[in-house]
Amino acid sequence: MEKLPLTRAGQQMLDTELKQLKSAERPAIIRAIAEAREHGDLSENAEYHAAREKQSFVEGRIKEIESILARAEIIDPAKLSGSVKFGATVTVVDEDTDEERTFQIVGEAEADLEKGLLNLKSPLARALIGKDEGDSVEVRTPGGARHYEILAIRFK
Repeated sequence: MEKLPLTRAGQQMLDTELKQLKSAERPAIIRAIAEAREHGDLSENAEYHAAREKQSFVEGRIKEIESILARAEIIDPAKLSGSVKFGATVTVVDEDTDEERTFQIVGEAEADLEKGLLNLKSPLARALIGKDEGDSVEVRTPGGARHYEILAIRFK
């Protein structure tokens, strides 16, 4: 079974979501299904079908989170140092636009670009892995090649 790298913060985020799904979402859906059943004929009952669809989604997400947590390898970035690797917080500058961005390289399960959490398997993360401050990297994107310089690497 393949281990999935996960930060402590990522583990806590998934634990919180799992608790929310099990303690709030699941009981609410069960109540909604029971209520919809009381309305009679289920074949034409939109509320019943909507509640069952939501139940299917929630149960699927619960299974997905449980699977991720069961396979998780928790890595504490604060104990790491050196070149760019999983858990590193990297500040880069786009050499064409001079735009600075800061990302933390995390596992797929906790990646969220809007929060600056970059998927370990993304083209940018793969280009940064193993590099040091001051290095330049080229990243091939659908819009063409982009060039970045690494300004800072932190492990926190």
